[in-house]
Amino acid sequence: MMEKVQRFGGAMFTPVLLFSFSGLMVSLAIIFKNPMLVGSIATEGTTWYSVWSILEDGAWTVFNQMELLFVIGLPIGLAKKANARAVMEAFVVYLTFQYFVSGMLKYFGPFFGVDFFQEVGGASGMKLIAGIQTLDTGIVGAIVISAIVVFIHNRFFDTKLPDFLGIFQGSSLVVIIGFFTMLPVAFLVCLIWPKIQFGISSMQGFLATSGVLGVWIYTFLERILIPTGLHHFIYSPFIFGPAVVPEGITKAWMANLNSFSASTTPVKQLFPEGGFALHGNSKMFGSLGIAAALYFTARPENKKRVLSILIPITLTAFLAGITEPLEFTFLFISPPLFLIHALLAASMSATMFAFGVVGDMGSGFLDLLAKNWIPLFANHKGMIFTQLMGPGLAIELASDEIYAPIEGRVTSVFPTKHAISLETKDKKAILLHMGLDTVELNGAGFEIFVKENDLVTPNTRLAKIDRAFLKAQGKDDLLVILFPEEKTIPDYPLGQTEKQAPLFDL
Repeated sequence: MMEKVQRFGGAMFTPVLLFSFSGLMVSLAIIFKNPMLVGSIATEGTTWYSVWSILEDGAWTVFNQMELLFVIGLPIGLAKKANARAVMEAFVVYLTFQYFVSGMLKYFGPFFGVDFFQEVGGASGMKLIAGIQTLDTGIVGAIVISAIVVFIHNRFFDTKLPDFLGIFQGSSLVVIIGFFTMLPVAFLVCLIWPKIQFGISSMQGFLATSGVLGVWIYTFLERILIPTGLHHFIYSPFIFGPAVVPEGITKAWMANLNSFSASTTPVKQLFPEGGFALHGNSKMFGSLGIAAALYFTARPENKKRVLSILIPITLTAFLAGITEPLEFTFLFISPPLFLIHALLAASMSATMFAFGVVGDMGSGFLDLLAKNWIPLFANHKGMIFTQLMGPGLAIELASDEIYAPIEGRVTSVFPTKHAISLETKDKKAILLHMGLDTVELNGAGFEIFVKENDLVTPNTRLAKIDRAFLKAQGKDDLLVILFPEEKTIPDYPLGQTEKQAPLFDL
């Protein structure tokens, strides 16, 4: 059994190998078409922009035709004989299946509960595959049909027919059997798949009104359903449709971004709907952890090869938000890991939303910078720090002197003196960030009294801040205490607190 699983995983990895270069080219095109990064030469309409647009169109090939890629890739690894013939057979039978589905929906759409003549894409449940308007069953549909053809090929390819039927032997026989097999398969897909699509789509109202729980379920489904194509029914109504705002989160965010940036009101109060566009954080930050896990668990003799694969596909996920090349490296080999990935992605988004992070963050790091961090930084640094470093609390200082809030040790003192990392006796991490946006002062205004590995108690003076100097430089003198490894923030009292008074329990 394990041998069969490994063969299947190997067969699925064949098309995945093509994602690395294509993903890297898409990322480069996005970078070189961004005027914020390369200047006015990248303005739409310039020759530079046009050339990179052409390159980007070509680079999207394997992503836009992913179903065909997996249909072709499966027989290469699983056909027991005449692999090239099996590839051709799978391709023909898969297109036959799609034509059957298209015809059934065209003439009997109301019976199946499908409006065949609606616009293709998004939440319509329809997709163009090789120019055929059909149901979007994602790569799962492609793999199932291809697997059926491989089974037929392995069973009947060498079957001998009477001489007068000899023309129908080999690949012809496989395609003939596949042709008639696809009729009931297409009927069942038309009967069942739209109902699954409708069931997922009907969850919109519940998700939109369920707060943190809604964000968790939304993000989990958006990740876990990617192989089936059903994830479009999750994100499209929120990002591009009216599930939470009339014209979709992306359009509403961009239309109001200037006013959000100018306001000092927390962004979550201004635009709570932005909690449903945090799924890009797992594409960026989760991808780094996935890549590290794959590299460090690889056998020593394979590490260089694994690294050569991981670097381009991880950059693609981080910069452009295209995660399929990375996710498919382990999806077919170990599906439980993909489930864990979806659970962690959901927990990341829900935790961020619970602590006030919202925005339009459904893509990669370049999009995050341009549409969120750069325009919001002036008035919403706290939200960005929470997103990067974890939950925490802010203290308005009554004195220039900073004492250790715990008993433990100093793990690091930042060279710019604006931050100190501590560790409690039971190994819990705390980061003290003195002032906001103070790293650029390069140590001016700070005096540090401890060094790395010093033991500290609540009576240990850590630092002295020249608050008057900070304010003269236009910097906020808040002391921010962050808990980078905690999923929940410790309880702490709001309002006035006294020296040596207990503040929180970890």
